[in-house]
Amino acid sequence: MAAAAGGGGGAKATVAEQIGQAVQSTSNLLQLMEQSSPAQIHLAKLPKNLLAKASLTKNTEQVLQQLPNVISSLDAFMDSSLQRKIKRILSLENSGLTDVFTAKSRS
Repeated sequence: MAAAAGGGGGAKATVAEQIGQAVQSTSNLLQLMEQSSPAQIHLAKLPKNLLAKASLTKNTEQVLQQLPNVISSLDAFMDSSLQRKIKRILSLENSGLTDVFTAKSRS
């Protein structure tokens, strides 16, 4: 299982690297088009900070790697919280039933 998890991390890194390369290539292509195209006004409207978005892919990779742990922790918290609430409800029911039986036996 650990080998499979490690392989997934490598795949994510590869995908992040490929996305970064695609962003770099697109940025280079846009620069060439801006220099040679008669439609420079339209090209100027395209995002100027395309390269800055490459770091976003790396951040996304980190978030994806942390997501299983976050989900597991949230699941454990919800389970613990639910168990506490159920115990509290059962305790209230038991004390209520005890009060009812105590009142009947006194009558």
